[in-house]
Amino acid sequence: MSDDFGEDTKVSGLPEEPASIGGRDRAYLIVLVGQSVGEMHRLSKETTVLGRSNLVDIQLIDDGVSRKHAELELRDGEIVLRDLGSRNGTFCNGERIGERVLKDGDKLQVGSTTILKFTFSDALDESFQQQLYDSALRDGLTKAFNKRYLAERLEQEFRFAKRHRSALSLLMIDVDHFKQINDRYGHLAGDYVLATIGERLGSTIRNEDVLARYGGEEFAILCRGVDLRGAGLFAERLRKLVEGHAFAAGGESMRVTVSIGVALMAVDRMTEPAQLIELADDALYQAKREGRNRVVTALELQKTQP
Repeated sequence: MSDDFGEDTKVSGLPEEPASIGGRDRAYLIVLVGQSVGEMHRLSKETTVLGRSNLVDIQLIDDGVSRKHAELELRDGEIVLRDLGSRNGTFCNGERIGERVLKDGDKLQVGSTTILKFTFSDALDESFQQQLYDSALRDGLTKAFNKRYLAERLEQEFRFAKRHRSALSLLMIDVDHFKQINDRYGHLAGDYVLATIGERLGSTIRNEDVLARYGGEEFAILCRGVDLRGAGLFAERLRKLVEGHAFAAGGESMRVTVSIGVALMAVDRMTEPAQLIELADDALYQAKREGRNRVVTALELQKTQP
């Protein structure tokens, strides 16, 4: 999670050009190790809270991170890191701290695997770092995360759900008759359809959900804390969202629909993430066999089996 600020936004109270860093006057945390390696988080608020909860300013998916783990406070022109009574502690340059004034280049460790770098950067640094992050983790056409990132997050979320015995749902989404779209309207029209669907899905999901392009015309959405009924209702909303969108190519309207398979992680029976993917895939293929443009949940799939 990160806030979206204008290009001219500066950290209130910081010197215009802090000594030793020239014009690099914007404070950031950069993820070095852990979820979303390379992601930059601008520290533009008076207080920024880090933790595992989806209600904090910077969410870190790591089993060793507390719900509200630490905070960074702007104080007298400096950034102060303070532990919030976390279970596993907050470390700066390898030393466990209660409170510490940060310096450019400091390495922060929270949880079992997450390492962050505190740094000052300028607009050019930010743009370059964002491009690196996007190229490594996002699909260039749809702007959704790529399959590699999905696999990493699924592994993390699977372990989290196992440990906390919480719900984890997966939606597999396939564009119906996509080859026919390419054959009739051309590959540029096919790209337009995929990019539009990626944008529509991305604008609908929660911050804690993960939308990824799984391959070709297939997308996946990982939903933490959502049971099978809730995931099924969400999938139906997405199906209607795509069906109701006015797609057009060359002045000709196109009817575009999706089929969606929905599965819930079985905490007691599943031992690896591949089992959840397989279950969602089975539900997706059932939706396609039943005529496409529909949602099938794994529970419904079980009911249809002999």
